[in-house]
Amino acid sequence: MVATPIGNLGDITLRALEALRDADAIACEDTRTTAKLLARHGIRRPTTPYHDHNAQKARPALLARLAKGETIALVSDAGTPLVADPGYKLVTEAIDAGIAVDFLPGPSAPIAALVLSGLPTDRFLFAGFLAPKTAGRRETLKEFVSLRASLIFFESPQRLAASLSDMADVLGDRPAAVARELTKLYEEIRRGTLAGLAAHYGEAGAPKGEIVVVVGPPLAQEAPSEADLDALLRAALKRESLRDAVAAVAEATGEPRRAVYARALALGSSRHKK
Repeated sequence: MVATPIGNLGDITLRALEALRDADAIACEDTRTTAKLLARHGIRRPTTPYHDHNAQKARPALLARLAKGETIALVSDAGTPLVADPGYKLVTEAIDAGIAVDFLPGPSAPIAALVLSGLPTDRFLFAGFLAPKTAGRRETLKEFVSLRASLIFFESPQRLAASLSDMADVLGDRPAAVARELTKLYEEIRRGTLAGLAAHYGEAGAPKGEIVVVVGPPLAQEAPSEADLDALLRAALKRESLRDAVAAVAEATGEPRRAVYARALALGSSRHKK
């Protein structure tokens, strides 16, 4: 079994084309889209639909064919198979059954969006789709507040403005980018801040196509003065253990935990001397 993505119909490797020619069948997210690709490259192989709506019924038949020794190519329309699509379950069950699986790289919306965003690429987290409702979305976003990495989300056009607004409220008004229809004909990237982008899409309305949102890491904070650090530590130590107080202050200020711990010990020592 081989898995490969296609974006713009021209975005496909020679190795992937060879795999499509050699496959006994091609499972595709949309047979009409894949048919255009196959026709362009003179490939005549049978296709079968495999998508969110039929995956549960189609998967056993595909696995049975793979068990007989056939080669099935899995093609996704606009991104990488297995990333937020039903290909994940097909490949997982194939691996569990001892069936060899190969992956032929191609367009990847999360990586393309990260690179085009202009935001830090040295450390990032792909978080998939957020919850559709505000409460669930905000609860999940709280998990990422202190994560010092760029964040990548998929989002629906209809929820984009509300989601950006929630991100601004929970994460702070960070630099961000909204990418649309990546690797395809109407590719578009809009950069700004979370609040600014939320205002734009709130006024302009839902864009068309598939959306990727990239959010920059937490903004750098000015190092707190020694007096401010001492005040935070004293307040924290009144209600928490030394360990928990140090952890809380280090998290709040961005200061190294070792330095905060040393300062907490110094405060304790000065109290005892008095």
